[in-house]
Amino acid sequence: MVVMKFGGTSVADAAAIERLISIVRAARQAAIQPEAADWRGPIVVVSALGGATDRLLGIAAEAGAGDVEGARNNLLALCNRHLEVASVITDQTERAEVEKYIRVELAALERVAGALAVLREVTPRWLDAIAATGELLSSRIVAGALTSHGMAAAWVDARQVMVTNDEHTSAAPLDADTAAALASRVDPLLAARKIPVIGGFVGATRDGVTTTLGRGGSDYSAAIVGACLGASEIQIWTDVDGMLTADPRIVPDVQVVPHLSFAEASELAYFGAKVLHPATIQPAVGKNIPVRILNSRRPLDAAGTLITRDRPPSRHPLTAVASKKGVTVVDITSTRMLMAHGFLRRIFEAFEQHKTSVDVVTTSEVSVSVTIDDARHLPEVIASLRGVAEVTREDEMAIICAVGDGLQSDPAFVGRLLEAVGGIAIRMVSQAAARRNITLVIRGTDLETALTRVHARFFQAAGATR
Repeated sequence: MVVMKFGGTSVADAAAIERLISIVRAARQAAIQPEAADWRGPIVVVSALGGATDRLLGIAAEAGAGDVEGARNNLLALCNRHLEVASVITDQTERAEVEKYIRVELAALERVAGALAVLREVTPRWLDAIAATGELLSSRIVAGALTSHGMAAAWVDARQVMVTNDEHTSAAPLDADTAAALASRVDPLLAARKIPVIGGFVGATRDGVTTTLGRGGSDYSAAIVGACLGASEIQIWTDVDGMLTADPRIVPDVQVVPHLSFAEASELAYFGAKVLHPATIQPAVGKNIPVRILNSRRPLDAAGTLITRDRPPSRHPLTAVASKKGVTVVDITSTRMLMAHGFLRRIFEAFEQHKTSVDVVTTSEVSVSVTIDDARHLPEVIASLRGVAEVTREDEMAIICAVGDGLQSDPAFVGRLLEAVGGIAIRMVSQAAARRNITLVIRGTDLETALTRVHARFFQAAGATR
């Protein structure tokens, strides 16, 4: 049984959903062949229509600022767009039910926006309730579209199967509760040979309060569903041919990486590869479920990228290069560090207290330097550290992370990497204990030059075929 997750560009309009229908039909036909080991499914997990979540967050901001008219106008535009996309549903009865659902949900959202405009405050709990609407609407449309095109699909309200804690806007699924809920609501649908359709990104607490898993959480939702229900493969359908050797927005002649290990994919996703959400791999690793990245616009032409626990050996040590802009470097310096026990603990407790994740860390005898990509709570972190250290920050930095299982057996790679970026100021250098990645921190203005040079050195100049 396969879990198929379709991103926002893969459900952006009626034409995109028609492509989705063809892809799901092919998967369903493969599942019901006599030689198939598991005739269940597939299970479909979908994101909101492309751009819908951003618009919903904009509506929340307008409501919080008291701009009722602006929120109402955007809600009307959002309603019209979803109704237009719902035209892909050919059965008139099914389409009428979906259109009614769209109108009811957005009318309720309009009332919420009006109330929030009076309060002039949008709490994280209300932000989740608003943001979740995109996936609820898109999954309802997709379920109706599949049904009207001859496939027995069943819409599943994600709030009834993804049970989370109450950390609004970045909720964590509760494994045992979620597994029980999926077994109770989705297993019977699979047994009845129906195709469950679930909105990603969305969940609810044990008390039924709507939550979200954070931006990009639809990938995570799909992986959790697959892990809980014993999927043979988790497919991430997007608008690119697979995991790429670098960011195509910066390097024009990137290549598709055909096969990655779980560890490589996790590093690339964490350090900026946009194709995959960083958390996606975790449930798959636990159950050793292959993950495949595919292009919904080229389902027959692009082989995609397969991610498994191990991958075939390669003569090239470097697999891909991830990059991330908008990074902040924080320097924490104090002579108290010298021979002091517990100093590092106090530093990282300050970041933990203010829910700020750290990417790269380097240390010396009297200083610690870290990078973060979310500086919203940095003033509070700095205030917490002022009593024990001098703290400075440097914004608009960037990260380049060279990733490859083969780096462990190539002691000369670091020298060649530094040679490739010669003349560019390097702020920090870090190599993980597993020696699977080497990370450079540079100025944001140097990112394009550095990434282009590294890619040319290790992928084009060598004539590498991955």
